Amino acid sequence: MKKREVLTSIKDEKLIVERRNQMIKGAVTLFKEKGFHRTTTREIAKAAGFSIGTLYEYIQSKEDVLYLVCDNIYDEVRERLEEMVVDRYTISELQQAIQHYFKVVDELQDEVLVMYQEAKSLSKDALPYVLKKELDMVEMFKVIIEGCVENNQFALTDKEISLFAHHLFVQGQMWAFRRWWLQKHYSLEEYTNMQLDFLLKNFSFQQLCEGETV
Repeated sequence: MKKREVLTSIKDEKLIVERRNQMIKGAVTLFKEKGFHRTTTREIAKAAGFSIGTLYEYIQSKEDVLYLVCDNIYDEVRERLEEMVVDRYTISELQQAIQHYFKVVDELQDEVLVMYQEAKSLSKDALPYVLKKELDMVEMFKVIIEGCVENNQFALTDKEISLFAHHLFVQGQMWAFRRWWLQKHYSLEEYTNMQLDFLLKNFSFQQLCEGETV
């Protein structure tokens, strides 16, 4: 799916990246505190450290800022997930991949929260592109799970593999969007270990045992 172009009157690509990164950083803070609809472009410009006139040299609308924020967050999360090393497709490697993902969410929880809350406000032409990027990240886990199944680590159908991948992806996000309660009662390590018990022991191992008794 083609990346949505955000128009700018500036020709210097390096300056575009620099200014938009400033804009994204300021917007994330504002969207977290006030929400997308209550945040003004003037506030975004101030948070980014430049004038409203300068802001509009790099974007055409507030919706452009939201798109840049979501696009940037997905790219950052994906880059961090690509650091996962999986080559043997064992349950241990799957466990390590989940732990790594949960740690990434913890470190980027403000960004993940904004993405979860505000993606619905994206324009009709931008939303499918951004959602496709999330599906691509889910696909990374799906590939790992498929590899484990092929390696006889546990037995799952194609539908179960897809649901498992989506389920563990959402459980990671939950650490950010339910943090108002979760982080009062659990450390990241406690949350991760309990989720691993739910995701692997109570699901995958059960499937393996059922397969062995057939």
